[in-house]
Amino acid sequence: MKIGSHVSISKGLLGAVKESTEYGASTFMVYTGAPQNTVRKPTDTFKIDEAHSLMAKNNIKDFVVHAPYIINMASYKDRIYTLANEFLAVEIKRTFEIGAKHLVVHPGAFTDKDLDFGIDRIINVLNNVLDNDMDVCVCLETMAGKGTEVGRNFNELARIIDGVKFKDKIGVCFDTCHVFDSGYDIVNDLDGVMKQFDDIIGLHYLKVFHINGSLNILGSKKDRHANIGATSTNPKGFDNIGFDAIYNIVHSKYATDKFLILETPWISKTENLYKQEIKLLRGE
Repeated sequence: MKIGSHVSISKGLLGAVKESTEYGASTFMVYTGAPQNTVRKPTDTFKIDEAHSLMAKNNIKDFVVHAPYIINMASYKDRIYTLANEFLAVEIKRTFEIGAKHLVVHPGAFTDKDLDFGIDRIINVLNNVLDNDMDVCVCLETMAGKGTEVGRNFNELARIIDGVKFKDKIGVCFDTCHVFDSGYDIVNDLDGVMKQFDDIIGLHYLKVFHINGSLNILGSKKDRHANIGATSTNPKGFDNIGFDAIYNIVHSKYATDKFLILETPWISKTENLYKQEIKLLRGE
């Protein structure tokens, strides 16, 4: 099982690997810099060789990078759209430089335009930045449906993929909280949901899972993550998906050989439950 969590890269890739080993993880996810801005340290400061050596010693074969939230491929504003094109290309390059092969990105929001406009803009960006020779797969994340964000259902993601030229360079990141909040009942009908995914998108595009509980009920379209199986006594709130459903997902045939990345809330600024949640989901 390739399971891990989001970890910090503030101490370089080596620091991210060390943090992951503390959680008992077999993979992990990083941002190559702050997710809210474009400030980036050169990747040659990340101690990449040492990091990969430590990964090998701990049987961590690969990991995932997440693109920053400021990339909005669906924007109609020239400045934001230009940033999406240019900075996504930078993030793809940085992902390759640090030795990862999967980059997760939020599709974007069309704001004052409409869905068709937003999808066309996203396709244009992806066709600008994807190259047949690149060794990175860009994974579109399933979204919860808040506001005007694109990717709130499988059909929207399928429309994007249909318009992409280099389809072997595109994938999907299935976020359990987002999918549940958008209205797919992964608690009572996982097989039915995954059949829809396969019929509409194709399971061969599924590369990454974000493993999160939800503070909201099915179809709420709010996107608020919860700790796995959290009860009403948990300071971060109750998980409406529940431990059994999440456990069923990570042990299902759909998750075999996929990245399983926890993005669950921290209890405080210095305490998270990643180690405990990884152990529980492994069944230990």
